Amino acid sequence: MTNGLRRGVQGTPAWAPTETQGDMTDDITDLPDDAQDTDGATESPRRTAVVAEDESLIRMDIVETLTEAGFDVIAAVGDGESAIAKTRELRPDVVILDVKMPQTDGVTAAEKIGEENLAPVVMLTAFSQSELVERARDAGAMAYVVKPFTPADLLPAVEIAISRHQQIVQLESEIADLGERFETRKRVDRAKGLLQTNMGLSEPEAFRWIQKTSMDRRLTMREVADAVVDQLGAQGKD
Repeated sequence: MTNGLRRGVQGTPAWAPTETQGDMTDDITDLPDDAQDTDGATESPRRTAVVAEDESLIRMDIVETLTEAGFDVIAAVGDGESAIAKTRELRPDVVILDVKMPQTDGVTAAEKIGEENLAPVVMLTAFSQSELVERARDAGAMAYVVKPFTPADLLPAVEIAISRHQQIVQLESEIADLGERFETRKRVDRAKGLLQTNMGLSEPEAFRWIQKTSMDRRLTMREVADAVVDQLGAQGKD
């Protein structure tokens, strides 16, 4: 089904974004424009967060940073068990978890939150906890931040976690089989990377383009991703 995408000239697929503009050609609908007409528009609701950190001063700093960035921190707790309970109850847009916490540690909490697909997780780790970073990644954490950190470290990680979680939710809504979900996620990640490298798109822009092309051409996102990899991956080998 991907053959219908291959209509480019001189080796460049017509469905690919142009290198000079970082945009799609006229043959395909452009990337969605995030800028909306604000005339008469209502203000978007503030995003919500749950923070779990057993050191109170650090917890207060995180709450302050998120609040100043426009989040509503709807729960701030000091242990992993409370973080799980509050996440189940409140369904926040993001959860910030310290790795080392009493009762239930952050990795175990991340595993439970990920298993129930409750919210994206950002892990807070120390330099000496590299093995825990791997556990956190395997547990489903979408991003992590190394202590000590600044708002400039934390906030991009939060945005990455939210974006990646949204992508996974959208992908999984397309596929019922767990094995197929994992394989599709890998292929879409590969296609996103090629679009970022070759066409200068950001990660969210690359994903939105794959999603939009999928809808416009009535293909699955996996089929679009495979076409991107076939075309751009082959160009990279030339």
